[in-house]
Amino acid sequence: MSGAPFQAVVIGASAGAVQALLRLLPALPGDFPLPVLIVVHVPPDRDNALVSLFREKCTLPVKEAEDKERAEPSTIYFAPSDYHLLVEQDGTLSLSSEQPVNYSRPAIDVLLATAADAWGAGLCAIVLTGANDDGAAGLKAVAGAGGVAIVEDPASAQFPTMPAAALAACPTARVMTLADLLIFLPGLVAA
Repeated sequence: MSGAPFQAVVIGASAGAVQALLRLLPALPGDFPLPVLIVVHVPPDRDNALVSLFREKCTLPVKEAEDKERAEPSTIYFAPSDYHLLVEQDGTLSLSSEQPVNYSRPAIDVLLATAADAWGAGLCAIVLTGANDDGAAGLKAVAGAGGVAIVEDPASAQFPTMPAAALAACPTARVMTLADLLIFLPGLVAA
């Protein structure tokens, strides 16, 4: 664990994301003090139904990220459909309609790399299930900035390609099952 107090958790997921996040997010306690920023690959022509789905199931407030808002503690933010979610140096969120990265907008790499620049060692980044390699370069950036890099165990992920690619790009990442994460995340902020 790094010596810095944590400032944020960022999560990237693709295929199988809803099932994985349904295990993790509702389990976060109401007093979990960090912002949680999430990119899930959602087709650009569809409304993002994730906010309403998770709002009903989570103790923490759940919302769609808005351009130029500050990442507030104890809040879960989902990237909106068809926009990259970025973190500015001052912790403000921004949205971008720049070109897709890894065929995706929002892209996990974009969130992870900008969050690593903003929060450095104060960041915990997690790459979950998915069927491409988005998140691999971003997770490497997080580790390079001193943050905690975690991949869902490819052996237990619904779609192992994405966590396996992230682990290949960032071999120092911790490998955890969803059950491990349920214990680890609340412990990030334990006194």
